[in-house]
Amino acid sequence: MPKLISPYGGELVDLLVPREQLLQKTAYANTLPSIQVSPRVVCDLELLAVGAFSPLRGFMNEADFRSVLETMRLADGRLFPMPITLPVEPNPEWQPGKAIALRDSRNNLLAIQHIEEVYAWDLEATAAKIFGKYDTRHPIIAEMHRWGSCNISGCLEVLQMPPHLDFAELRRSPAQTRAELESYGYPNVVAFQTRNPLHRVHEALTKRAAATVDGVLLLHPVVGMTQPGDVDHYTRVRVYKTLIDTYYQADRSLLSLLPLAMRMGGPREAVWHAIIRRNYGANYFIVGRDHAGPGKDSSGKPFYGPYDAQDLLARHSQEIGVEALPFAEMVYLEDEDRYEERAKLPEGARTRIISGTQVREEYLEAGIPLPAWFSRPEVADILAQSYPPRHRRGLCLWFTGLSGSGKSTTAERILNLLLEAGRNVTLLDGDVVRTHLSKGLGFSKADRDTNIRRIGYVASEIVRHGGLVICAAISPYRATRQDVRNLVGAGFMEIHMATPLEFVEAHDIKGLYAKARRGEIKGFTGIDDPYEPPLNPEFTLTAVGTTAADNARLVIDRLIELGYILPR
Repeated sequence: MPKLISPYGGELVDLLVPREQLLQKTAYANTLPSIQVSPRVVCDLELLAVGAFSPLRGFMNEADFRSVLETMRLADGRLFPMPITLPVEPNPEWQPGKAIALRDSRNNLLAIQHIEEVYAWDLEATAAKIFGKYDTRHPIIAEMHRWGSCNISGCLEVLQMPPHLDFAELRRSPAQTRAELESYGYPNVVAFQTRNPLHRVHEALTKRAAATVDGVLLLHPVVGMTQPGDVDHYTRVRVYKTLIDTYYQADRSLLSLLPLAMRMGGPREAVWHAIIRRNYGANYFIVGRDHAGPGKDSSGKPFYGPYDAQDLLARHSQEIGVEALPFAEMVYLEDEDRYEERAKLPEGARTRIISGTQVREEYLEAGIPLPAWFSRPEVADILAQSYPPRHRRGLCLWFTGLSGSGKSTTAERILNLLLEAGRNVTLLDGDVVRTHLSKGLGFSKADRDTNIRRIGYVASEIVRHGGLVICAAISPYRATRQDVRNLVGAGFMEIHMATPLEFVEAHDIKGLYAKARRGEIKGFTGIDDPYEPPLNPEFTLTAVGTTAADNARLVIDRLIELGYILPR
C-alpha cells in the first residue's frame, strides 16, 4: 500500500483559555446570561476545544453550514462533511455583539460563546442533506426536533473541559495521542473505529491490518454518544482494556477514548471519522460494511448501502491523508484455531461464523455463554455480567393511540398478567402522570412533547435498572415517540392501539369528542390536532371486535416467545 503523508503533520486548533486568563474570564462568564447545552453539544465542544475537529475553530457560521450541507466542504473549500452547530431557541438576548455562557446539564461552566451570527435552519431540508432523506426513524432526525430553530456562531473561548470521572488515564487529546503514537517508532498508524465489543474476529482483523502496513494500531472507541441500544461504553471499555493488556503487543497498540457524539450519518460520517482520526495521528482507517449506519428506515430498508461509506471515503482519502482499509469478511478456521479472510480460505476448510444478531439473541439474551472460538473468555464473562438473559432485563411497553382507543384498559390487563408471571412492573398512565410528573403543563404541541419526554425519561431509568414499565399515553407525534425509543434503547416496544376514530367517537363515554366537535375543547387529538400513527410498531391492536383481555394475551404470548417472561 502506498504510504500517505505523515500522520503527524497538520495544524491543531486549541480553543482553551490560557491559564493566566482563566480567573478573569470565569468571572466575566458568570456575569453573562447562560444556556444549558445538550450532551451532544458538550461532546462537540470538547472536540472543538482540543482540535479533533480541525480545521474548525468553533461552531459553524451560516456560510460554512450551508456549504457543508451542499458540498461537504467549508466555505473556503476545505473538506468537512458534517455540520457542527450550536442550536438554540430564538431569544431577543442572543444578538450579534453579545456573549453567552455555555453550561452543561449540571450547570458546570464550560465556555463563553461570543455571538457574531444568529441564523435560522430548516429541520427537514438539513436532515435530507446530511442523511440522504428525511425520516424520523433515524435517531438523530428524531432528536433534531428538540434542537433550537436557530444556530449561533462566533468566537468560542473554552474555560474548562467537560468533566469525566471514568477511565481518565485513557482520555487523550489529539496532541497527546500523536506524541504517544510517535514514540512507538512505526511509520504508519491504523485507527479502528468501534462502538461495539471486540471479539476474536475483530482482534484478528486489527492485528493483520497493522502488520500489513508496518504500523501501530490506534484502538479508538467512541465513548460519547452512539446508536441507541448499543452496549454501554463502560462495558465496552472494560472489554478493550482486557484485550489490549492481554492479547495485543504492547509496542504496537494504543487504546485511547474518543468522546464523539456520532450522527449515524453513513458515508458522510465515514469521511468525518477519517478527518478526526487524521487529527489524532492516523493515516489508515479501517472501515466496515455500513459504517455508522443507523439501521433500517421507516419502510424497513437500510438507510445506506453496505459499501457506500467505503466508496465515499476512498474518493477523498488522498485529500484527507487517510487511506481506507476495508473490513474484510473473516471466518473461523475450525482445524487451525484462527481467523482468515473468506476470499483466502483453503479448499475444503471447515469454518464457523456467528452474526451479530445471533450473539444478541441466541447467546446473550438467552443466557448462553459465547463460545471460546468466537470470543475470548474474559470478554464473554464481562458481557454476561453486563447483559443478563432477557427475562432479567428491562423492558418498556409503550402504548400509543387515540383517546378512548383502549390503551389504559389493555395496559392494566397486561400489568396484572406480568405480575402473575413474577415480573416487577410499573404502570405510567398518561392521565395519572399529568397529575404528578407533568402537573402544570398544558396541551400545546411543546407541552405535549415535554410530557411524553418526561414519561420516556422515567421509563428509560426503570428499564436501565432491569425493571419493566408500561406507558399508556396518546403520544400523537411520531418524532417524539421515536425520540423516546432512542432514549429507552433496545428494550422499547411500541404498541399501537389502532382503533379507528369513528369507533372511539361512537363509544366516547366521557363525551370529549363531542365537545371537541363543538369547539369546546381546542387542540384535541384526532379532531383539530393530528395523530401520526406508527409506521413499524412492534404490536398493532384494536378495540374493534375483540376485548382488552384478548389483546393483553396476544402481547403476553409474544413476550414469552421472545424470552422476556419465563413460561410456566
